[in-house]
Amino acid sequence: MTTDPIADLLTRLRNASRANITTVTIPHSKMKEMILKIFQDKGFVEKFEKTDSPIPEILVSLKEGRKIELKRISKPGQRIYMKKADMKPFKKGLGIRIVSTSKGLMTSEEAAKQNAGGEVLCEIY
Repeated sequence: MTTDPIADLLTRLRNASRANITTVTIPHSKMKEMILKIFQDKGFVEKFEKTDSPIPEILVSLKEGRKIELKRISKPGQRIYMKKADMKPFKKGLGIRIVSTSKGLMTSEEAAKQNAGGEVLCEIY
């Protein structure tokens, strides 16, 4: 059991990317699944699927030859929030920020379009 499951997800993906490993197994949670869905939609992850084992896991396939940089922003000990007005493109549009809003998880650009601020979970580029 980990204190911060989102940081665990990001660390596993970061380590696999740096070690040129294409598949990673991660303990399942709905939050992790939503984060991976955004990563897949934006092209950072090839695909992911939930396994039907007694202890559910997520099998993630990374794109070959692509290094991804992940950074956890809001942590359990210090939550970081961002207003709609502060949500500007990250890394000149090459990276994304994932924000937890009252309307669900989305990128910072989508949150700005929907006039919603929220907790900044992580950055990826």
